[in-house]
This record gives sequence, structure tokens and C-alpha cells, in this order.
Amino acid sequence: MRSKLEQKSVPGGGGTAMTNFDYLKEEPKFKNFADTAIAAERIFSIDESASILNCRRAMEFAIKWIYSVDGSLVKPWDDKLVSLMSTEEFRDLVDNDLWQRLNFIRKMGNTAAHVGKKVTKEQAELCLENLFIFMDYVAYCYADQYIERTFNAALLDQEEPEKVLLKEKTPDLKLEMLMRENEALKAELTARREEQQQTYVPKPLDISEYKTRKLYIDAMLEDAGWVEGQNWLNEVEIPGMPNKSEKGYADYVLYGDDGKALAIIEAKRTCVDVSKGRQQAKLYADLIEKKQGRRPVVFLTNGFETRISDNQYPERKVASIYSKRDLEKLFNLQAMRTDLKNITVDKNIAGRYYQEAAVKSVCDAFDEKNRRKALLVMATGSGKTRTVIALVKVLLQHGWIKNVLFLADRNSLVTQAKRSFVNLLPDFSVTNLCEEKDNYSAHCVFSTYQTMMNCIDMVQDEEGKLFTCGYFDLVICDEAHRSIYNKYRDIFNYFDAPLVGLTATPKDEIDKNTYEIFELQSGIPTYGYELAQAVKDGFLVDFISVETKLKFIENGIVYDELSEEDKQEYEETFENEDGDLPERISSSALNNWIFNEDTIREVLNILMTNGLRVDYGNKIGKTIIFAKNHRHAEKILEVFGKEYPNLKDYAKVIDNYLNYSQSAIDEFSDPDKMPQIAISVDMLDTGIDVPEVLNLVFFKKVMSKAKFWQMIGRGTRLCPGLMDGADKDKFYIFDFCGNFEFFRMNKGKATANMIAVQRAIFSLKFEMSYKLQDIQYQTDNLRKFRNTLVEDMSGKVRELNKDNFAVRQHLKYVELYSAKDNYQTLTYADTLAVRDELAPLIEPENDDAKALRFDALMYGIELAYLAGKKYSRGKHDLIGKVSGIAKVSNIPEITAQTPLIDRILHTDYLERADVDDFEHIRKSLRDLMKYVPKEFVIFETTLDDEVLSVEWKESELENDDLKDYKAKAEFYIREHQDESAIAKLKGNIPLNSDDIKKLEKILWSDLGTKADYEAEYGEKPLGEFVREIVGLDMNAAKAAFSEYLDSANLDSRQIYFVNQIVEYIVQNGMMKDLTVLQDSPFTDQGSIVEIFTDLSVWMGIRKVIDQVNANAAA
Repeated sequence: MRSKLEQKSVPGGGGTAMTNFDYLKEEPKFKNFADTAIAAERIFSIDESASILNCRRAMEFAIKWIYSVDGSLVKPWDDKLVSLMSTEEFRDLVDNDLWQRLNFIRKMGNTAAHVGKKVTKEQAELCLENLFIFMDYVAYCYADQYIERTFNAALLDQEEPEKVLLKEKTPDLKLEMLMRENEALKAELTARREEQQQTYVPKPLDISEYKTRKLYIDAMLEDAGWVEGQNWLNEVEIPGMPNKSEKGYADYVLYGDDGKALAIIEAKRTCVDVSKGRQQAKLYADLIEKKQGRRPVVFLTNGFETRISDNQYPERKVASIYSKRDLEKLFNLQAMRTDLKNITVDKNIAGRYYQEAAVKSVCDAFDEKNRRKALLVMATGSGKTRTVIALVKVLLQHGWIKNVLFLADRNSLVTQAKRSFVNLLPDFSVTNLCEEKDNYSAHCVFSTYQTMMNCIDMVQDEEGKLFTCGYFDLVICDEAHRSIYNKYRDIFNYFDAPLVGLTATPKDEIDKNTYEIFELQSGIPTYGYELAQAVKDGFLVDFISVETKLKFIENGIVYDELSEEDKQEYEETFENEDGDLPERISSSALNNWIFNEDTIREVLNILMTNGLRVDYGNKIGKTIIFAKNHRHAEKILEVFGKEYPNLKDYAKVIDNYLNYSQSAIDEFSDPDKMPQIAISVDMLDTGIDVPEVLNLVFFKKVMSKAKFWQMIGRGTRLCPGLMDGADKDKFYIFDFCGNFEFFRMNKGKATANMIAVQRAIFSLKFEMSYKLQDIQYQTDNLRKFRNTLVEDMSGKVRELNKDNFAVRQHLKYVELYSAKDNYQTLTYADTLAVRDELAPLIEPENDDAKALRFDALMYGIELAYLAGKKYSRGKHDLIGKVSGIAKVSNIPEITAQTPLIDRILHTDYLERADVDDFEHIRKSLRDLMKYVPKEFVIFETTLDDEVLSVEWKESELENDDLKDYKAKAEFYIREHQDESAIAKLKGNIPLNSDDIKKLEKILWSDLGTKADYEAEYGEKPLGEFVREIVGLDMNAAKAAFSEYLDSANLDSRQIYFVNQIVEYIVQNGMMKDLTVLQDSPFTDQGSIVEIFTDLSVWMGIRKVIDQVNANAAA
């Protein structure tokens, strides 16, 4: 019951009101929005668009008014409606269902504001009803007198149009002016709202099948450019259904310009599994196909989840409904598409055998296996880009694709790929979204992930949104092993297109989950061509590793092992204020906060003495030094300058600290320009093509084996004539940090995908909420703590912009966890789903980064406690941070927390602490973390280092011959049809012993071993193998059967039969399986017995077939 205010129930607003909103006039304080709300309803029967626009204005004015009178709300950086609605404070004020109603009004207002966008009477009525519920909430919380009312739809049509007087448009309300006007009311009305809100009963959003469409599916259709009443019809009658009335009603039918149905949509309530409508939709599609001769695409949706059945692939999940041009393109491509069984790969683009094999493997996966994903593992420098260009050309020629998207994670890779496409496919229109901001209509779009994320929602053309989910027919993803996990993964879920992933990472080092995403068996890509095979084939260059152990890098700096002179420097450098001297400095400190000149000097000396040189030995070849960090790189450059003062501009630091770094990379890439030595931190690890590189220097540890091989790839490219006229045949890798030894022991791991701290915090809070459901944690304090966590998480979810395409990919979870009630019975499966689906969407907080990291640390400790784990590492980190602030206790805020700091540092408090204690620590100390001093002192020393050992080793590359033997052998045979033995087989000439020896040499020696051949082809004779690949020359085949083809004694049916045999043998080389003669086309004019009444004729033909087969037996 209301505590102060009178509460009555008045259906229909009291019966005498002309509109549902007249009661607002009784409260003078509502004057800013009352008239606009009344006008929205009064104009409803004349102009639905104007009614919706007035609903939006009334809502906006009311929200601004609330901001001006409620002390809990803080004005955001601008006062646009979407900004006011999206603040955490406002979303906490209104429940989620009410916010959904408001957002519907806002979006419909945007639609109505666009000229030519038709809105319906039902949409306008729903806006009025939603506005009424909002105004009821406002009245309940802020009015002097409140009377309970229900929305009366009968009032909407009571006015006769001619009696409605339209006022001039209400001027916009300025929030600053309102805040000044209502300053005196703020304390009173805030207090009233805080009291009244506790008893407000939310009006649940009871979404029927119809309103599901209005709120979600219609929005999807409008976003994709469909126009209701033109190319989109609702409730379309479908005659012929197997029910009593013999008809059904398709929820939606989408039409093309030719008037034929392109798609049907079966809609179910949001709580209903989309699959419920599958059989019903199938029956509708059957009947439409029967009527119009073309089967429509079927979409199944409940507003959150959408699935497509496109008559080609198995039913699958999609991000949204296709646009009209997407569907028309889909049908055009399906009509034009030819199979990919006998493709011809352009050898001017991809002329190497493995490139052709890779293209054919992808085509086989797409066509024969009906897959939509392919992963190509190809060593750096083996021509991944050329391979996909050849693939694109094949798919274009066979009608499989029209629009292509090429994605990479760096601008330089995008630019490089686009340049290759322009050179090799000059007739295919291309654009680079990173550089060309207004050229969106090209058929091949190149982009970084970030740029495409921004373009999806922003780019429009005359038909509406351009990059709809069905816009592209092929997506190519460079460096797939690292791109599909990070924050840009939603791009791959959004675009519903076949996906080709490219990576140079060795196939055994690719994360298992990458194979799962590409729907492949772990370790078996669609096609693989790795460094070992490329080196063996002569397409890439092998390396020699120079593995050097330096004393300080191996063992650290040990005081007792230093010379007397160095001990003195050690004491002067490392003795602390208490006179303590560390016994040793860990090797991990080297090149991090200790830079020892002699260590760098030894490294440079080994490089300059032993490195591969050019210009007849006058200068070191192009070299990349991989440094640990920017300070390390600068120190290397400094020492190089001291040691080699005569080599001006010889070395240069190229990293992210450098302005115009691309021009520095270009200079390094030019063989005629300096520098010869690039000292790099991460920037040159991947994605740079400098064939002239002869030396790589690993002056840092690399923990990821995948990254290690990427870095090695910087030196593998061929470079003819580099070595004073001779071709580059090797390069050196100088390893000073034990990387080769580390990876030989099979260590190393996939590079972790970093998660932003606020997203990690969200996941931790959710997991704690799950754990806190346990009976042992049902204390008042912990229940209150859990409620606080839920309040905070649901607020964060409500802040998400649901118009953003990435958020829409996960709308089911966004809607679910916007409501606090849905956190009541969490399961472990929920924690996994939230970690993957929701946490990556959480927006960064405008908070101190150190405080947030402290939050993450404490939540991790709290979760470990709830899970029964010790989490000693977390507690160690906590003690370290608390010790840090203890050193600056002169700051008053820290002084105030001295008792807590002492308990943490000097008692067993942490061992006895529970969740309440840890939460007390977090709240008390989080805002003090900004005072933790940065104790990062850099030491530079000149201690004498020592070379312990230098080992020169061959590369020991692992080979995977068998998988490449088949592709290599078949490619060779096709490419060398003029060689005598192969030419004889094609010409139906019997082989002699010399011919057989030549084939054995080619297939059992040059291309591989006899074991390789037998492992792939078993006991098949070499001649048969060759004949099956090259086929039989048409003239030779006709000559073999000339007795029958030229005979006047054969009738037309018999000649037809012999001609079919000739064509078969020309195509397949032989005819060993005679059962094929029992099928079409051989039986098109009768069986053998029916055609050859004189069986002696057939026996003669059979003898010719046997002879043709015998001529291939070798």
C-alpha cells in the first residue's frame, strides 16, 4: 500500500478523460511533457507517424525532467535521448522491461522520422501503450497524488479527425534549463521516489508471438532494409496445408522485384525454441515451391535466435535476416553455380604444385563435402595470398561467389594483400576500407577487423545498410589462429559466408580449438604445406642455428663469481639503503631492469663476426634483432654506436614507439638503403616480407612456439642473386636465450588471449554469484553481498547498446541477464556461457586502472575461497600491493587504513579471513592503489660477461612427405606430358624397359620413395597411374577403335556405343571396370545384348579395350 499518497483504481483513466494521458495535467510539475503525450494520442487516428514522433518527444521530455529532479541521476556528456537512457544510473532506476518499452519507442521514433519509412497503426498503438506505462511509473514515483490506471485502447479512436486541433511543434527542452528550474524540488522528489519505488509493481513485458515480431523481428527486417507492405507481408495465407481448413498463415513472406517469394519467416515467442516452427515452415516452403517453381529460403526465429535453411547447406544459425539483395544474389549464384570437380587453376597466379593442391582441397571441401569452412596451413613465403587469389578466381568462374571480404589484423597486411589482388586479378574491383572511406561498392573488400567492426553498423547506401549478414559470399581470414578468438570474433559469427582461414603457424602448434572452429580434426587442416617440405622442394630457404650461451643470461649475475673490480661495481650498484647486498641477480632481470653493456657487446660481436654478409663481405646482410622491450632495443642501438662508430645509420630501432614506422620498414626492406640491422620489439615478428634478410637474432625468450615459427619465417624467403650473384640458399639464426633448446623439449604454449580487466571482473562476479547460492553461504551479509553483485552485473548488461551488431549476436544472453530475477538459480553451465557470450561485451569502466586490477585480484581470492582453494599466489600478490602502500603511509588516506594494513602484513589475518573480510579489504584499499610507488629503477652495468658455448646446428626440420606426395606426383605428371614415357602413355604406345625405368626414377626417386608411392597408391602399376591422370589422346583413341568407327557394317546405335567408350577412355585413361557399361550414357540406346545381336562384334571391341589397358601396364 502507498504510505502517503492516495491510491485508487480507475480503469480507462476515469472514464471522462479524452485521452489516457489527461491525468498528467492535474500535476503542474508534469507540464513539460503532459501536452506532448496528450497530442501523441489525439493525433493517432490521423497520422501514425506523427503519433509515434510525439510519443518519442514526450518520453524524451519526461526523461529530461526526471534528470532534473532526481539526485541519483548524473547528466552524461551529452543530453541526446540514447545517452540519457543508457547511463547506468537511469537503467538502475527503471526495471529492464520498462527500459525495453522505452527503447522500442525510441527506435520506432527513429523509423518514423525517416521520410518514406512506413509505420503501422499497431506500432503506433504499442508506442502509446508503452508511453502510458512509463508515465504511470513517473506518476507513481513523483506525483503528489497517484491513482492506479490501466491503458484503455478504446479511447484511441474516439476522436473524429476533423475535430482534432493540431498545435505547433513543441519546442525542445533544454536539460540545463530544466535542472536550474527544478533545483528546489530535487531533494524532495528524490526522497519521494526512493520511498515510492520500493512498492512499485513492474508491468511485465508479456511478449506474445505478435509482439515478439513488433519488438525484435520487425526491427531485424527494417535493419536489413525490408519495407512492410511492399516486399514484406505479414500473415500470408498458404492454401493446401494438411489441416481441416486446408490453409495456413506464414508469419512473414519476403518478396523479390519479380513478385516471387524469396523467403518465409516462421516466428515463435522468445521463450520458444526456434525449432518448434521447422516442420510448419517446411510445409509452407513445399507449397510455395509447387506454386511458383522456386523454393524459398526459410528463416526460423524467436527474435533472439535466427536459423536459415537455404536449400544448399544444412540448417544453421545466422546473425539476422538476409536483405533483399542478399537473397536475390543467393538465388542468382545458386542458379549459375557449377560443380568444382574439374577446375583449372590459373598457373600464372598459383603455379606451384602445392598451391594448386591447396585450391583443389578447398574446392573439394566446399563442393563434394559441402563444408563452409577451410583452413590452409602454409609456411611463410610459400604464397598464401597467391593461393587464395587463385581460389577466388576459380570460385568466380564457377559462379560460387560475387562479394569477397579479406580480413587481417594489421594495416600493412591489408595493404599488401590488396596490392597482390590488384596485380593478379586486375578485373576484380577492390577497396581497402582502411584507406578509402567512401568506396564501399567494390566486390572485394579489404579491411582490418577494427575497421570492419565500425563499418558494419555505419555504412549505408540507397537501399539501406550495406554490410548485411549475407552481403559477402566468401570471407578470408589472415592469421586465423589468432584472429578467431579475440574481441573481433563476432565478425565471423555475423557474416554468413564460407570462411577460409590462412595461417603460417605449423599445423601441430595450432590450438585444438582453432580446428574445432573450422570443424576439422585436430592437427589435420584442409591443406598443409609447411616449412620442411617447402625447403625440400626448393621454394623456401633453410636455416642454420647458432646457439650461444652467455653466462649472465644462463645463470644470472652471481656476486661470488665476479672479478674484484666487477664486485666493486656490483656493490655500488645494488646495495640498498640498509646495506644489504643480494647474492645474485636473476637472469630474468637482464634486459628488463638491468642492462649490462658487455652482454650486449658479446651478442653484437658474435653477429658481426659470424653473420652472413653481402657486397663481397663488405657489409652484414639484412638482419633483424628481436629485443625484449623498447629500453632494451635502445640500449642495443647505443652499444652498437659505441662499438662500431664507423657504421653510421647501420642499425635502427623499429618498434611502436617510432613515428612513421612504416616508412622505416620500407627503408629496411630496400636492399639499396640503410639500415642493415633492424632492432625490433614485436613489430617485425610477423607480417613483413624482406627476402634479403640473412640473419635473425633472438635476444629475448619466446614462450609461444607458434610465434617462434612466425619469427623464423622472416628469413625463409628466396632471394636470387643476393650473395654476390649467387642465390640465397640459407640464413642464420643467432639464439642467445635458449629458445631452440626450450622448444626441442616440447615446451611452449599457445599465446594466451588477453581479456580486458573489466570483462574478467564480470566473469569473476558471475562465478561468485553462482558459488554463493550454496546453503553454507546463506548469511545476511553474504546474501546482501550477492544481491550487490547481481545489481551491479545486471546494470552493466543493461548499459550495452543493443543496436550494436556485436551485442545483437548475443542478444539472448543480454536480455536474460539484464533482469535481476534471472540470477536466482545459476548453474555451472551458465558461468561458461556468460564467460564466452557476455563478458567480452562488457564496456570499459571510467575508473582507475590500478583500482580495477586490485578488484580483479580480490575477486579472484574471494572466488578461490568459495571454491575451497588456497590461492596462495593471489595472497602473495595482495601482500606485495599492501606493502607498496605501506611505504607511503604519510598520505592521510593511507594513514587512516593503518590498522588494516598492519593486520594484513603482520598477523595471520589473511589465513583466517573469509569472503566478508576479503571484501572489506577490497573496498578499503582499492582507491589507495594509485599511490603504490613505481619501484622500477633501471640499472646499467659494465660487468664482464662470458661466452660459455657456441653451437652451430642444422635446422632439423620435420618432414611430412606422405601428405604432400600425392599432390606433388600428380602435379608433376600433368606438367610434363611431353616427356617420352608420359607421352607414350597418353598416345597409347606400349612402354619399353627404358620408359619404365624413367617412370620409376621420377616417381620413386625424384618426387619421393617407392614406399611413399605404395603408401598412397598401393600396387597400382606406374603406367596406369600416369594414364589415369593424363587420360588418352583423342586421336589415339579413335585410331584404336577405327575398325569399328569407320566400318559401314555398324548401325547408328552401335557407333554411338563405341563413341561413348572412346570418350570415357579419353577422360579416364582406361576402362578396367566394365560394369560402367551397364549405366548411362552407354545404355541410353539399349543394353549390350540389345545393341550387338552379333556378339562377335562386341568381343572385338572388348579386345581393343583390353589392349588399350594393357599398353598402360608398367
